[in-house]
Formats: sequence, C-alpha cells, structure tokens
Amino acid sequence: MSNPVLHSVHVHPVKALRGFAPAEAEVQPWGLAGDRRWTVVDTAGKVVTQRQHARLALASAALLPDGGVTLSGPGREPLTVEVPRPAAADGTIPVDVFGTTVRAVPAAPAADAWFSAYLDSEVRLVHMDDPARRRPVDPDYALPGETVSFADGYPLLVTTTSSLDALNSLIAQGDHADEGPLPMNRFRPNVVVDGTAPWAEDGWRRLSIGDVAFRVARSCGRCVVTTTDQLTGERGKEPLRTLARHRKDGSRLIFGQNLVPEHPGVIRVGDPVKILD
Repeated sequence: MSNPVLHSVHVHPVKALRGFAPAEAEVQPWGLAGDRRWTVVDTAGKVVTQRQHARLALASAALLPDGGVTLSGPGREPLTVEVPRPAAADGTIPVDVFGTTVRAVPAAPAADAWFSAYLDSEVRLVHMDDPARRRPVDPDYALPGETVSFADGYPLLVTTTSSLDALNSLIAQGDHADEGPLPMNRFRPNVVVDGTAPWAEDGWRRLSIGDVAFRVARSCGRCVVTTTDQLTGERGKEPLRTLARHRKDGSRLIFGQNLVPEHPGVIRVGDPVKILD
C-alpha cells in the first residue's frame, strides 16, 4: 500500500443536509469549523434528520464567512439565514439530540417557514451559538471534557476509500447487487483517507492528519440514512444488508471510526496520515 493521505474533507453546516468538500478545514475541539452547528427540530424540540425525512438529502446549506448559511432545495427559493443572536439569557430553547438535551438559539421565522414548507411538516431551524452549550461525548467512550456539536455522537467521522471498495465488492456478490457500487456520501464522513488496506481503520487507536492528532473513540454504528441515495432521496436495502452479514459488532452495523481531536489545528487534502497507535 502507498503511504496514507487525506483524500477529502467534508463539512455539513446543517445536520442532515448536503455538505461541501473544502480543500482544508480548521479542527476545533468539538469538530470541524462550521460542521453541524445548525439543525432542524420538530415541535417537541427533537432533532430531525434523514431518518425521518429522506428529502433532507436533497437540500444543501452553503456556509457563509460569519457562520450563517444559505439554504437551497428543490422547489424552494434560496434563503440566506443569519446567525441568530439571543435577545436575552433565556433566548434559547432546549433541543433533544438522541436523548441528550442542549440549548440552542432559534433562527429567524423565515428559516422555519422555509423548512416547514420543504418538509410539509412543522419544524424549526436552530443554531448552537455558544461553545459552552456543546454536548458531552458519550462518557463510556470519552475523556473528561470532550464535547461535540449537533453531530450524532462524536466530533469527526473517518472512513477510507479502500474499505468502501471492499464493501462495494461484497455488495456486488449479494442479493441487491444492482444497488451498488455506493458512493462515499452515503456515510457522510468528515475525513476520508486513501492508501490504506481495507478495514485497517478497525485497528487504529490514535492517528495524525498533517499536524493534528486524533483519538479513535469507537467504530461508527450505521443506520437507515446509509440506505438513502443522497442525490434522489430514495431508499434501498444496501449497505445495511451487506454490513449485517460482514460488518457486525453485537447489534451494531459498522463502517468508519469516530474521532476526537487531541488539539486544534488545520487539516488539508493531501496531508499525510500517520497511525500513531
């Protein structure tokens, strides 16, 4: 194998929407700068993702320099949403992220109307404005003080091109071969590494990308979102059918590894990736 390198970087400004692939990104303690600082919630304050609304895959959010976003989606006029500022100390609302409650600032009503019309469901857009409001990482897999924004559970997710190739080879041998090969966007990673052996990431404990070191917290359990075509919003059986046969850890179907930064820095496409432990 060639020496591993950072193949691509992916930032998703609004959780569950399409992201973008910059040439470089700032690594903050809770994730990549601008990644998943916004999310859609229902009337009860629960996070809404592609699990409930596959149509979110077709919408995108362009990140503005000040942290605001411009929303785009089929059948909707683009809308620029400024970073909301709480008018007072109680200007936040509770948000339920898979059972963990954090506080966030509601966006302007125009953003709520945009998403509600797009999903044909009453929802709101909220922003995690203050780093002090970040969620703690699962204490079973975290060190003291480690936090995350609106990402599912950990600051970053790493996948590898060789493991995707191996998975697609397995899909091609299965009952739903017509669904493959699958693109990497099904797995919504933050960083993709090239030049490793398939499934090598299973054995990683620490790694560096350029000058930034990361701790591997645990493997990433996959859900129905991976069966959602990110270009059409249609769902299939793969990759969950194949992962269930070949990549199972207890009840979890795994692909990729969750990372926690050990310190801030900047990572760039083409950076060398070194396995430290």
